[in-house]
Amino acid sequence: MGSGKSLAATFFAEQGAHIIDADQLSRDIVRPGQPALKEIVDIFGEPILDPSGNLDREALAEIIFGDTEKKIALEAILHPKVIVKEQEKYLSISARDPSAIVIVDAALLIESGNYKNVDKVIVVQSSEEQQVQRILSRGSQSYEQAIARINNQMSFQEKSKFADYILDNQSQPEDLRQKVQEIYAALLKSHK
Repeated sequence: MGSGKSLAATFFAEQGAHIIDADQLSRDIVRPGQPALKEIVDIFGEPILDPSGNLDREALAEIIFGDTEKKIALEAILHPKVIVKEQEKYLSISARDPSAIVIVDAALLIESGNYKNVDKVIVVQSSEEQQVQRILSRGSQSYEQAIARINNQMSFQEKSKFADYILDNQSQPEDLRQKVQEIYAALLKSHK
């Protein structure tokens, strides 16, 4: 969270990669009428719904970031469904363009176990201070919430053990764009 992975994904898209946004898929599967939303309500109760019947993501976040068991329960509902949707999207893209480079933009690729389904893992790194500033710039969380969420995720040191490539995002966006171009060229070469 706040590392710059979505910006990196944007730069990969500029190069011609197809992007699968795991956050968007996660939002899609919890829309009213979707089975995942019912499962979540069954566990967490009606208070996690807003007056319109939509998932109140902030209310749910407050619960799970304070209770590891509930976080695990939520992930057990969401991760398998998101992975299935990612695979469906990947197969659709590959059917249209067999030589496509497909990037899964996912904060929890490793934690979900989905890293086992991809050819290469790219981890985006930035300092905690930069992560906090990026999260705060979105305007939806306090400093304490940003720190709690960062600390609730797998550390960069742990994630880097799974990485085929590490994108250092601790300087200017143009530097990140150049690093993405270099990795994209390597992916193209290894994809042939």
